[in-house]
Amino acid sequence: MSRIGKMPIAIPAGVNVTLGANNQVTVKGPKGELTQTLPAEMVIEKNGDTIEVKRPSDIKRHKALHGLTRSLLHNMVVGTSEGFKKELEINGVGYRAQKQGNKLVMNLGYSHQVEMEETDGITIEVPKPNQIIISGPDKQKVGQFAAEVREKRPPEPYKGKGIKYVDEHIRRKEGKTGAKK
Repeated sequence: MSRIGKMPIAIPAGVNVTLGANNQVTVKGPKGELTQTLPAEMVIEKNGDTIEVKRPSDIKRHKALHGLTRSLLHNMVVGTSEGFKKELEINGVGYRAQKQGNKLVMNLGYSHQVEMEETDGITIEVPKPNQIIISGPDKQKVGQFAAEVREKRPPEPYKGKGIKYVDEHIRRKEGKTGAKK
């Protein structure tokens, strides 16, 4: 049996979970509302303040979907109650970010400024010129947007310049050495 799939999901106070037809799940909480259609083969049961995901049989597809369905449901509950966030750090001389209205404007060493707009469900904060915090209730959207921001200037291995995640470690390379005679 799936170790992740068999764990029950606790519903915190202030979060409302609604199960609809064809496993259409709606989760409402203080951070927002998320709706997702989960795989129809899985059996989702709500018992008081917990949710359990069960599989109908032990075929390979059902085993694979068991843990996935539970993880997706758990991420929806955690996202609407606590939210998710990714922190990015900008390294480099003259590299900086600022927020103008609902746009993230970055100077990344190009001849132009790089602008990115907030999408729905995503909040951008710039507490310092070299730090960006992306947050929201949907884990997938937060991670995707953070990856798109990082993609504008990925960190390079020689000087470590670029945009990186705060917990990311850049493997540094040695530069050129003097010419041999």
